[in-house]
Amino acid sequence: MSSPRRPLPTDLVALVSFDGTVHPNEAKPLDRLGLDERAHPLESTIEQWFSFATGKHTWVSVRGATIRGLISARRRAKPSAWEVDALIDVDEDEEVALSLLSRMIGGITKQRGERVFLRLDAGSHVSQAARRASFFPYANETLYRLDSAPPSEETEVPFRPRGKSDLVGVFQLYSHSVPANVRAIEGATFREWQAAEESWGGGTKDLLLEEDGIISAWLRILRGQTGRFSLIAQSTRFTVDELVRSALSYLNGSRRVLSLVPEYNGTWAASLERLGFQPVAGYTCYAQRLVKPAGELAHETAGQAIPVS
Repeated sequence: MSSPRRPLPTDLVALVSFDGTVHPNEAKPLDRLGLDERAHPLESTIEQWFSFATGKHTWVSVRGATIRGLISARRRAKPSAWEVDALIDVDEDEEVALSLLSRMIGGITKQRGERVFLRLDAGSHVSQAARRASFFPYANETLYRLDSAPPSEETEVPFRPRGKSDLVGVFQLYSHSVPANVRAIEGATFREWQAAEESWGGGTKDLLLEEDGIISAWLRILRGQTGRFSLIAQSTRFTVDELVRSALSYLNGSRRVLSLVPEYNGTWAASLERLGFQPVAGYTCYAQRLVKPAGELAHETAGQAIPVS
């Protein structure tokens, strides 16, 4: 029988098999999607170990003196929202994954976390254990990749930097663009939406399009050798293709570009494919709520009124 516990320095050896194989991380946090995983196995394992073991919220599953699995969780933008950033199941044993997930939930509950998020490969063997641990799927996503430098053509889309006073307007755009079943998990309220923001692993830049005093598009970019961008838009003046071309113009110094597209945004996916992007991976997003639904919580206040329709 295996049981989860806190990790020890000696557990490093157990993460590498006799031939130096590195067991895959089943959790897929946003900041690690699409990264080059061709590093030397031992180097990669040591890097993983120090990343996991230096955190305060890591557990390993042991059977005798053998490590059978590892799980690690971290906070998102606010302490109320958490995500699984590492889940290693050596034997692909559903019971091991279930015990790790259950132990992690107990630990996050003690930290007064309200929601826990988990992204898995579509069809991951961990999905059944996640469901048994009371996680439920709420969205599907596809990772698109452009394997060349994006064009540097100028566009006429007048994006501007986001200011602090724009946050409520961005939330309104999000609320009108994202299906209710997804919003109920990610951003049922302004507070929950802020708390659930994911890390991109670097300094992002937010750009907004405003039409008739209303924010109609929100573009987030991350520059680098591998550029990244996301887009939420309801523009009446510009097509999705025009908005995507504008996004790419900000990433013309990148060698390749990644974009994670939710299933409900088919027009964005179609635009990417027209511009040469290829789908390279599919994911399912899971979540578990550890407190009562937002409608039963105390009323919150905001600096500005937030329309509900």
